[in-house]
Amino acid sequence: MTERILLERDEPLDLDATLGCGQAFRWQKLSGWWEGVVGGRAIRLRLEGHRLECRGADREFVRQYLALDHDLEAILSSIDRDAVVHAAIEVSYGLRILRQPLFECLISYLCATNTNIPAVRHRVAELSARFGERVACGDPVAYAFPSPAALAAATDEDFRACRLGYRSGFAERVVAALREDPSWEDRLRALSYEEARVALTALPGIGPKAADCIALFGLGHLEAFPVDLWIRRIMSRHYFDGSEQKALTPAEYERVRRMGISHFGPFAGYAQEYLYAARRSLSPD
Repeated sequence: MTERILLERDEPLDLDATLGCGQAFRWQKLSGWWEGVVGGRAIRLRLEGHRLECRGADREFVRQYLALDHDLEAILSSIDRDAVVHAAIEVSYGLRILRQPLFECLISYLCATNTNIPAVRHRVAELSARFGERVACGDPVAYAFPSPAALAAATDEDFRACRLGYRSGFAERVVAALREDPSWEDRLRALSYEEARVALTALPGIGPKAADCIALFGLGHLEAFPVDLWIRRIMSRHYFDGSEQKALTPAEYERVRRMGISHFGPFAGYAQEYLYAARRSLSPD
């Protein structure tokens, strides 16, 4: 059954930019439809003009996941503070920050350390196929991301079979730590952004960048400003003096993060996503 959401003119949505920018790892576009798995649902989405078509989930779920309640025009007006981000907004106008399931977001970004997006997608797909429940029997078969309980018995060897490499031991220890604290999600959600960063980086294998991504995409802290090599390069070129250190050290990470938050304000996370989406034009070499 197909559900339809008629977007108002003040509800801009660029579905391709939103699902294809790398903030989530379970989406692929096939024959005009975006296909993915969210919260145990195999979902298909297609946008034609102002009409969003949905299969596999009801309108309320899709609106929540796509953050259609965010006043995007007000958010973009807030971060549109210079010519650089203005150009980025024009490239991907309608990109929205998804509301991702927290546990999946946490494990996915643990898998994302020191690697590229295709590799993360592969690891997340392997974890889901090995430990998740089947939610669709098409071609390909779709699996939900596994719950903490489903991963409780997974060993370092199991995680290595999903190609997590050195992250395997971290994943095993994170799952064990969360299993020992049934209220971990409520506790994390009650924290401020900076408090959540401290709590997340206390988990094995979660560094500052992963913590900021989890805070932004899993906890909804829209002021979070994750910094990778692309964002550091853009910020160095356009917002600092143009010089760039050879390594993204912890001190350099913090300098760029704080600059992003200071310059863009409470919706710095949106600025980060738009800058990242326009990275090849803003930092072509």
